[in-house]
Amino acid sequence: MAWAGECPSSQSEIATDRPDVTNSSLVVPAGSIQSENGFNTTGQGAGKGFDGSNSRLRFGVAPCLELLIDVPSYVGRLTGTTDTGFTNVTPGVKWQVSGLPEPANLSVVFGVGLPTGTPAITGEGLQPYLQFPWSYELGHGWGISGMFTSFFRPSDPANRQISEATFVIERKITAQLALFAEYIGDYPSRGAGTALLNVGGGYLLNRTEQIDFHLAFGLNRNSPDYVVGIGYSYRWDNVLSAAAVPVRRIMPWH
Repeated sequence: MAWAGECPSSQSEIATDRPDVTNSSLVVPAGSIQSENGFNTTGQGAGKGFDGSNSRLRFGVAPCLELLIDVPSYVGRLTGTTDTGFTNVTPGVKWQVSGLPEPANLSVVFGVGLPTGTPAITGEGLQPYLQFPWSYELGHGWGISGMFTSFFRPSDPANRQISEATFVIERKITAQLALFAEYIGDYPSRGAGTALLNVGGGYLLNRTEQIDFHLAFGLNRNSPDYVVGIGYSYRWDNVLSAAAVPVRRIMPWH
């Protein structure tokens, strides 16, 4: 893994924004492309549904800087009257703050949901957000992390802003397996919020490849009863940097 306070390189282990809601405080290494994908099933009362592929593409465009885009996912119905349709295309940019004290990492993310999805699923209009994922290494395989996000919905007069706070305790069990427990709270500007307890883990197949799982439980009546998900992520290193290298013409000797 990258040392705390430093930006990852192609020699670093893959660091993903899933399966927990809390995103990684680390960016993708410069020149790398990372694909993160997942599938969830959700139950709330009599309604049960699914969503996938929950794909996020991340591009390391410079040291400590990445571009990312959330690809539309399909939300489907299994039982009940759950709304169906597609989520928005959501591009963003992520900057990892460098030079922090060694145990800490912090990133700043700005993105905007474009009105390309099904309004019943996503709402209306542009939906920008500002996000601050952080992490702190405690040592002996233990770590804590969290994230604060402010979502803005200018087209929704009832709830123009929603705040989300998360907190995670993580334990690296082996060199390949890490487990976590996470609290997620969403607080709209009006109305009641939601709260979830999310547990799960990730398993490294190799330095650039990971599978993951998670299981979340609602902590109040406004939250889903449960969310179960699995995922797969892969990173291709030195792709963008290789593409940017100019081809030199070899001139014959005279």
